[in-house]
Amino acid sequence: MALWLITGDDAAAQASSQTDSVPGCSTPLRFRWLPAGSFGMGSAAQVPGAGANEQPQRTVQLSGFYMSQFETTWEQYNAFFQDESFSRNTAADAITRPSPPYLDFTLGMGKDGFPANSMQQYGALMFCKWLYQRTGIFYRLPTEAEWEYACRAGSQGAWGAIADSAALAGTAWYQANSQQKYQPVGQKAPNAWGLYDMMGNVAEWVLDQYDSSYLQTIGEGAKDPLITPTRRNPRLVRGGSYRDAPEQLRCGCRTPANPVWNRRDPQIPKSKWWNTDAPFVGFRLVKPWPQPTAEQVTAFFDIHLIK
Repeated sequence: MALWLITGDDAAAQASSQTDSVPGCSTPLRFRWLPAGSFGMGSAAQVPGAGANEQPQRTVQLSGFYMSQFETTWEQYNAFFQDESFSRNTAADAITRPSPPYLDFTLGMGKDGFPANSMQQYGALMFCKWLYQRTGIFYRLPTEAEWEYACRAGSQGAWGAIADSAALAGTAWYQANSQQKYQPVGQKAPNAWGLYDMMGNVAEWVLDQYDSSYLQTIGEGAKDPLITPTRRNPRLVRGGSYRDAPEQLRCGCRTPANPVWNRRDPQIPKSKWWNTDAPFVGFRLVKPWPQPTAEQVTAFFDIHLIK
């Protein structure tokens, strides 16, 4: 287990919720404390629609951590994009902020208050690095295990505490009620841990490299598991989106990233920041507690920001 994944226990949690400012943006980040615990990760064989990459179901143990209540919004991510003073590096595009987009990725669906979308996992992680450089607070994407733990919120049903797909409309924006576009964050009911839009609206990047045999690999009783990336692809998203059927919104559903999401990118080589054809992909943040050291943060970004 990597040191930057070690988080707090219940007794050490400072508060059940926290609010952090985003430089250059009036919309803060709001977090909920998720208590340490164990859960059944993956899907039981009898769950309708469950794929082979969700099995076998494994008991996983997690430390406590803070997770953002809402998906990262357009104006929060745009503050990063607009910060031209963000430090330079030696990447191929010579900057450590997103390359200028070649179209309006919102496709007219909405900006302020709506989820940021169409970024690759690299762009989401660079948003975390920007926040750390601007605020001194370390944020990252949730691991697969953390994301599923947060989605289930103490329940083991296919959709967490929701009994069946007919009841999804009160919690999620998906194929049946979204009018084929994402919606402002936080409009539906939260789950039992106060987290909004965990299912539907936009699918959410997680930290791990995608491995179809993940649950076989980590084994029973794994503690804070993570598949550390060794190459840029493949990655994966969780939660399903506004365009998906109920089966894709299940807590255990694992969706690997698809090259077709960036099919129409006119750049050569294709952008590592944006996905031309994925307005259905966004992200939310985890704030580990206690915070890692500066050396641990540097190591994290050296490993995960694969050029």
